[in-house]
Amino acid sequence: MGTRNAGKGFHFSFVRSPGKCLAPVWLMALLFSVATTQAQNAREIVRKAEDNARGKTSIATMVITTVRPKWTRSMEIRAWMKGTDYALLLVNAPAKDKGVAFLKRKKEVWNWLPSLERTIKLPPSMMSQSWMGTDFTNDDLVKESSVVDDYEHSLLGTEKQDDSLCYKIQMIPKPEAAVVWGKIILWITQQTSLQLRAEFYDETGDLINVMVGSQVKKIGGRLLPTRLEMTPADKKGHQTVIEYKNLEFDKPIADSFFTTENMTKIK
Repeated sequence: MGTRNAGKGFHFSFVRSPGKCLAPVWLMALLFSVATTQAQNAREIVRKAEDNARGKTSIATMVITTVRPKWTRSMEIRAWMKGTDYALLLVNAPAKDKGVAFLKRKKEVWNWLPSLERTIKLPPSMMSQSWMGTDFTNDDLVKESSVVDDYEHSLLGTEKQDDSLCYKIQMIPKPEAAVVWGKIILWITQQTSLQLRAEFYDETGDLINVMVGSQVKKIGGRLLPTRLEMTPADKKGHQTVIEYKNLEFDKPIADSFFTTENMTKIK
């Protein structure tokens, strides 16, 4: 702000950038404050959408269909999730994959392979790998990273998606975050906090995958997209579709449910 010199009225402090016009400190502070508020608002929009889709706990039955130019394969999955720290995914079909399970506890992820009777702890480097041959990554399914806590959020504006006006939000990973993507852009509905589209970019800024949510309807007492389509940007004829058949929210699940021992026994 301005400072007073005796007998000379007020003068303003300015910040000079090489080769650029002078800018008053108060204006730069105002712009910084606006940017910070926008980031906080964008983060809150993402958090609200995540809370709406997750609940305190969720139990889901879904069918995941992987489409390739010469073949199509479907899997039936049962998934238990508690907050952002715990997740257990169990393959129920087809028969050759029945019993395969994935477990997340905090920042650790395990895979149980009944055919080998072996539990494997997945290193962070595996989070970017394909989940069971689909177009989703291990991180997409078990959510090792957090879209709320591991990214800086900025509101790019508003845009329509599937006839719904959405907030368009850019997420850039924090320097210390161990995440898969170099950038994610989300489209979240203004009225209902539903994520209808997500674009996933690598560290060089190239678009890798596009995920679109559709068939919005009441499931588990909440309005949600019940179909998610993940489509690679540069692989023609490739797509993976998740269709939710049943969802239950906020039923108590003990932390002790999410253990490597239980992962090998769950049916």
